[in-house]
Amino acid sequence: MYERLRSALAAAADDQIIFDLPGIEDQYDALVRELPGVAVRFAMKACAVDEVLACLARRGAGVDAASPNEIEQALLAGVPVTQIHYGNTVKSDLNIAAAYRLGVRDFATDSVEDVWAIAALAPGARVFCRVATSGDGALWRLSDKFGCSGADAVVVLTAARDAGLVPSGLSVHVGSQQMTAAAWRTAFEDLGAVLAALRERGIAVDHVNLGGGLPAAGCLDRSGRPLTAPMDEIFGAIRAGTRRLRDAAGGNLGFLIEPGRHLVADHGAIRAHVARLTRRELRSGERQHWLYLSCGKFNGLYETDQLGYRLEFPSHRGGALVAAVVAGPTCDSDDTFGSEHRVLVPGAVRSGDPVWVLSCGAYATSYLTQGFNGFDPLPYTTVRGELAAAGATP
Repeated sequence: MYERLRSALAAAADDQIIFDLPGIEDQYDALVRELPGVAVRFAMKACAVDEVLACLARRGAGVDAASPNEIEQALLAGVPVTQIHYGNTVKSDLNIAAAYRLGVRDFATDSVEDVWAIAALAPGARVFCRVATSGDGALWRLSDKFGCSGADAVVVLTAARDAGLVPSGLSVHVGSQQMTAAAWRTAFEDLGAVLAALRERGIAVDHVNLGGGLPAAGCLDRSGRPLTAPMDEIFGAIRAGTRRLRDAAGGNLGFLIEPGRHLVADHGAIRAHVARLTRRELRSGERQHWLYLSCGKFNGLYETDQLGYRLEFPSHRGGALVAAVVAGPTCDSDDTFGSEHRVLVPGAVRSGDPVWVLSCGAYATSYLTQGFNGFDPLPYTTVRGELAAAGATP
């Protein structure tokens, strides 16, 4: 946690999501140093906040967009259209036509049917084909809805060439919050085989998109244990893999990567408050403490299905702790941090006491409902310099 973010949390009188913009910029700079020669396209679905997009654009990042609305927002935030690609393989005819009108010329694909639609509605566009991965080693595998086999990718890009499109590249996604370097090594092996098969067809793509998957450092698993990834090994595997693919292509191959969570998760936090700490007997006869917070799955913490979150109680730095199930405020039984595990919380907390939820900058605003059960979406604030700038409601 950066002091800017802690200062902003301490100064906040009301519930809000806070983003540390200099922290995000520093994280971007560190990534560029680790992966020289790899262009960054921020996966804006992780944090579609104008100020975040603008600060990354000023740093040189482009955007991986998944809809025309995201493309428009990125353009308004100052991202050059030449650094925006339509990275969603799921696109209606209306989506394709709208993106093309906005100036986007790079489209992801994974099927011949999608290629035919792009050829009709975005003539002359560049297309890159997503190759499916297993997702092994990731918290979210992402292995079924998107991507095709390597053999199918050759068919898809051949169809793109025959339809008058530019078969420009391949892409992969090793799964969100990928915790292993082995997943990257396997992805590079798969990509190498597909690139060789394409060359046999006379297709020489100009880039490989390495997708997302780089993990955040401050996340916890559902049991509250730190999710520690071997980042040096992961970056080493990516650097080695890009060298091998570039050498095999005679040096004429560029690379992109689409980080989302890796850039923003640890540089965002929520100032929430305690709704109630209770203790009651369940039907099983077990007595449990339950800590209900003012935010949960439907207003900022949607990813409780897979993640735990670090909690701090600034008004209670000492004192006895109790093991409690942590849950959000709504009348929905899924709105918990997981009823199968407990979090140690101060036994003296009272309704209204502040709670800091750390390392939740990824997807906090993206998954907000419009007011499920009448609980308002959290406003957000950005930190620039000493303390927070003017807040806004997304």
